[in-house]
Amino acid sequence: MSKRAQTKAYEDTGFLNSKDARALRILAEYLEPKSRFDHHKVDDTVVFMGSARVKSRETAEELVRKAKSAKDRERAQTALKMSVYYEAARELASRVTRWSKALDNEERRFVVCTGGGPGIMEAANRGAAEAKGLNVGLTISIPVEEFDNPYVTRGLSFHFHYFFMRKFWFAYLAKAVIVFPGGYGTLDELFELLTLVQTRKMTKPMPIVLFGTEYWREVVDFDALARHGMINHEDIGLVHRTDSVDEAYEWIVAQLAEKALAQPGASL
Repeated sequence: MSKRAQTKAYEDTGFLNSKDARALRILAEYLEPKSRFDHHKVDDTVVFMGSARVKSRETAEELVRKAKSAKDRERAQTALKMSVYYEAARELASRVTRWSKALDNEERRFVVCTGGGPGIMEAANRGAAEAKGLNVGLTISIPVEEFDNPYVTRGLSFHFHYFFMRKFWFAYLAKAVIVFPGGYGTLDELFELLTLVQTRKMTKPMPIVLFGTEYWREVVDFDALARHGMINHEDIGLVHRTDSVDEAYEWIVAQLAEKALAQPGASL
C-alpha cells in the first residue's frame, strides 16, 4: 500500500488562497513589508500622493505635437497644463531626498514613499531616484496594465491585495504627507488621513501639504464645511496650501526638523 502524499498547511496554496486563510494573508501583508523595511533600515517616510493620470512635461509636449483632432488637442493641452504638477513633485521629492541623505544618521529617515504607480507617484519616485536615494512604492492589485513605475528602489517595491493594509503602511511610516491633484483614490487617502488626525486616532504630528491651490479650492471647499458646522474652523488648518516647490520644501523640512527629527521610527 503506497504512502499518501502529505502537504503541510503553510504549503497548501489552495488553503492559503481560501477565505478561511484570509487572516493569514492580511498578516502576511503586515509582516513581509515590515521585514523588508527593517532590512533596508527605513525608519520613516515622506508620502507623496496624487493622480496616476498626470503626464511628465516631455510626454505632454509629445501629445500636443501628435494631436490631430480638436478633441485630441484639447486633451493634450490639458495634459500639458497638468504636467506642471508632475515636474513639481519630481523636484520636491529630489530636494527632500537630498536633505534626508545629508542627515548624519545610519538609519534612513524621511524616505520618499508613493503608491508606486504612474503620474504623480512616478514623478516623486523619479525625483528621489535622481537624487540617488532610496524610495518606496506601495502598489495595489487593480485591473490596470503597467501600473508600476520603474523608479522605485528594487527591494522596496511592495504589491498589496488589501487596500487597508496598503493604507496602514502609508500612515504608519509617514512623518509628512504631500498631496498633489488627484481623483477618487487621492481624495480617499487624504480624507482618511485627515480623519485620523482630526479624531486624534493618529497622535504623532502629521504635516500635510495640499499642492495646487486653484485645484484644491475648486475640488474641496473646506471653508464651506466649516461654515455649515461640519468641521471646526481650526480643522481647516490641518493642511498647508501652496503652489510653490520652494515653500513646500521649506515648510516640510521645518516641520520635520521641529517635530520628527528627534523621534525616528514608525508610529501612529
